[in-house]
Amino acid sequence: MEEWNAIWAGFAAATSMPAFGMMVLAIPIGLIIGIIPGMGGNMGLALLIPFTFGMQPVAGLALLLGMHAVVHTGGSIPAILFDTPGTGPNAATCIEGFPMAQKGEAGRALGAALTSSMIGGVLGAIFMAMVIPVVRPMILSFGPPEFFMLAIMGLAFISLMSGSSILKGLMAGGMGLVISFVGMDPQTGVIRFSFGVLELMDGINIVTVVVGLFALAEVIDMGIKGGAIAHTKSANIDGSGVMQGVKDCFTNWWLVLRCSVIGNVIGIIPGLGGDAAAFICYGHALQTTKRKDEYGKGCVEGVIATDAAHNSKEGGALIPTLAFGVPGSSGMAILLGAFMILGVSPGKEMFSEHLDLVFSMVWVLVFANIIAVAICLPLAGTMAKITFLRTSVMIPFILVCGLLGSYLTTSRIGDVLITVLFGVIGYGMKKFDYARGPLILGIVLGKIAENALHVSLNLYGMKFIFQPVAFGILLLTLATVFFPIYQQYTRNKKLKGAAK
Repeated sequence: MEEWNAIWAGFAAATSMPAFGMMVLAIPIGLIIGIIPGMGGNMGLALLIPFTFGMQPVAGLALLLGMHAVVHTGGSIPAILFDTPGTGPNAATCIEGFPMAQKGEAGRALGAALTSSMIGGVLGAIFMAMVIPVVRPMILSFGPPEFFMLAIMGLAFISLMSGSSILKGLMAGGMGLVISFVGMDPQTGVIRFSFGVLELMDGINIVTVVVGLFALAEVIDMGIKGGAIAHTKSANIDGSGVMQGVKDCFTNWWLVLRCSVIGNVIGIIPGLGGDAAAFICYGHALQTTKRKDEYGKGCVEGVIATDAAHNSKEGGALIPTLAFGVPGSSGMAILLGAFMILGVSPGKEMFSEHLDLVFSMVWVLVFANIIAVAICLPLAGTMAKITFLRTSVMIPFILVCGLLGSYLTTSRIGDVLITVLFGVIGYGMKKFDYARGPLILGIVLGKIAENALHVSLNLYGMKFIFQPVAFGILLLTLATVFFPIYQQYTRNKKLKGAAK
């Protein structure tokens, strides 16, 4: 009964004029920050925190969460239209979203991305509300061995994302792992692979790589080929494909639900983040589909899986932040500082004395995701028509946004040069049919795997593999890798039997 009262008290607080007004004000800001490559939710939170001084906790949290909840929704728009991810997790959206735009299906891709983002965000909030009573043992069961095994599970998807050549995919993934090791060794403090270049001593930022690998590579490709982003004028040039994308989400409702749950669970585990959630769910969608040949060429299921994952992750990431003061992501770490400013102390008191405030955050996540999509969907058809403009018009815009986004990430001019370098590498990979997704996946999961492996070996030696949860994840990873091989074997056996 106490929880039901807190749910409705949280609803009343979230819909009160100060809180609801702050949330509505923050949503367009979040969408714009998401659309501009390189800014991201962390910068948005840092910019808005000073405005929360003197606010009531509910209003201040509504302002910050309202902005942060929709950043990835906005980031999907440039990812689909220009192959320029607005935020790190949106890099996974590029893999299928931009090829759809090239086929003249930008409207469909935008409709699917926006709708799955909304559903994922709402399910993430609901999931957060449901697991609050049982969250403590779930979080405490994950340590370094489990982190390492989760990273290995993610890396296992490289073979699935490799397209026609597994060898090329493994080479790209290995290159990503090497890039993730650039900079200071977290255990010994030794500088690795920097070649005396100051900008490389802190490592290579993921946004810098993503902007070069996708956005600048496409700019080079557009400049050489000319024409328009969309190669064909399909039936959805008038934007009617947006509704088809919306329908696709409900047709694939089981995929949306699965990826939302996976994104939530990854969000709960501190240290993994939205990049891992998006790529792991993309790999899951690819591993479970019956249409593997269509992936990498513009498959709407890939867009649905990634966008449902990165928005649902936010609800999960709030749980350890509120329960233990352990931020579930870098954005939550900044939000944790805002809690202190607003006089909110994460921990046991949040779930005893301030349970209504917790549920007000749940309602803010629900409302923010719905309102953001209500704003964007009517404009999606118009935005889709951008893909039919001449590339000579679009190249300067994409180039400026990409390089500016790369600079804004770290405010170092050296990172702009690194972006240009990866633009050339990305164009070469595209020309010679190397999948770029495995490279990004290697960078995202490389640091997680390395740190977790060092700590696991120090704590348990090689016996860390047999920790119960870690061993269970290992078995699940092996099943993920070998099940498609078994399916292919049985399929070939049936074909041979039918031929006889």
